Amino acid sequence: MKRFLTAKEAAESLNITPATLYAYVSRGLVRSEPTGGKRRTKRYYAEDIDRLKERQEQRRNPAEAASTAAATALHFGQPVLESAVTLITDGRCYYRGYDAVALAKQYPLEQIAVLLWNETAENPESWQKTAASLFATQSLSLTPPFRAVQERVAALTPMEQFQILLPLAAAGDFSAYDFRPAAVQQTGARILKLLVSIAGGVEADGQTLAETLQQGWLPDEPQAAAWLNETLVLCADHELNLSAFTARCVASGEATLYAVVSAGLAALTGARHGGFTGRVEALFQEARTLEQAPTALKARLKRGDQIPGFGHPLYPEGDPRGWALLALAKRARPNSTAVHLAQTISQTTQDLVGLLPTLDFGLVTLALTLNLPPGSPLALFAIGRTAGWIGHALEQQLLKQLIRPRARYTGPMIKDS
Repeated sequence: MKRFLTAKEAAESLNITPATLYAYVSRGLVRSEPTGGKRRTKRYYAEDIDRLKERQEQRRNPAEAASTAAATALHFGQPVLESAVTLITDGRCYYRGYDAVALAKQYPLEQIAVLLWNETAENPESWQKTAASLFATQSLSLTPPFRAVQERVAALTPMEQFQILLPLAAAGDFSAYDFRPAAVQQTGARILKLLVSIAGGVEADGQTLAETLQQGWLPDEPQAAAWLNETLVLCADHELNLSAFTARCVASGEATLYAVVSAGLAALTGARHGGFTGRVEALFQEARTLEQAPTALKARLKRGDQIPGFGHPLYPEGDPRGWALLALAKRARPNSTAVHLAQTISQTTQDLVGLLPTLDFGLVTLALTLNLPPGSPLALFAIGRTAGWIGHALEQQLLKQLIRPRARYTGPMIKDS
C-alpha cells in the first residue's frame, strides 16, 4: 500500500475539491509534508485519507459500516478494548504516558514492571521504592521434580524451556490463586525472576533481572546488563498485540497469572508474532556478507518473498524500538560485522521497497552483535513482554468482565431436519 498520495490522488479518493483537502489539513484531519522539490508541492498520508473514507462510509451506510468495522477491528483496525497501559501514537510508544525508548535508557525492567502494573504509579521514585520491595521479597521455591525436568530440557531454546517449566512451577505455587492486585504483582515478580533464571541458567535472587541474564550469557562483559535491560524494556509492551490480547482473554476468565503468561508465550511463538525473529535470523544467514546482501534481498523480492523485519503498520516512519536496538548494537560493538551487515540490509531494503526496520530486526541484530545464545532474540522478547502481559492481566481482572465477542455467522442457513 502507498504511504503517500499526491493532492490530486487524495482529493479524488475522497471525492472532494483540493480546497476541501487543504481545509482538512488545516484542521489536523490529514497530515502532509513537503516533497522536497522546487515546486513546493506536498504529499499526504494515505492512512489519513483512508480513515476519512471510512468516516464517509459510516455516514452513508451506518449498518454496513458497522458490520465492516466489526470484521476488520481485530486487524490493526478500530480499538476494541479500553486500556491505560500503553499508547501508540504519532510514531511513538508510551508506557502510561512515558516514552518507552526514553524509559529503556534510564530504568531497570523491575521499575518499568511496577509502572505497567499500577495505574497510580506516579513517578520514578515510587517505582524504585515499590520495585525494590517487590522483587527483593519474592524468592523462587522450586521443587526437586522441577529441577529434574529443568536439567533434562537444558539443551532446548529458552522459549521451549519457558513453555515446559512454567506450568511445573505453577503446580507448586498456590499463592497464584490469590487474585488481590498486590498478590498478583507478587506472583508476577516470581514469574519474571523464574524466566530470567531459566534463560540465564543462574539463580535470579540477589541481583537484577538484567544482571541475571548478563551473568549467564555475557559474564565477562560488565556493560551487558545495561544493554540487556534496555532491550527488555523496549519489549515490555505494545498495546493489544496478539499475545497481549490473548493474555487478557485468559485473565478475563479468572485464570492464574501462570496461565496468562503461558498463553502469552504460546501466542508469541507464532511465526507472525515473536516467532518472526526466526525469519529475520534466516535473512541474515541468506545475506551472509556486505557484498552478497543486496543480491540476496533482490532474489527474495524476485521470488515474491517478503523481507522480514521491515515495515510495521503502526509506524509508517519506522519502529522507534527497532531504531533504538540498532543504535544500541552499534554503541555496544561499533565495528561488529553484524552491525555493518544490518546497516547494509536496512539501507538496501529501504532503497528497494521503502520499508524501515522493526523490533524483530533490532532484536536479531543485537543478538548477533553480542553473540548471544541461540534463541535469545525470542527469549528477550518473551521476558520483557511478560511484564506487559501481567499489566494487561491486572487491568482486565479489575474490570471483572469476560471477553466474549460474538461471531458474524457466514455458514449455511438453518435447515429442516
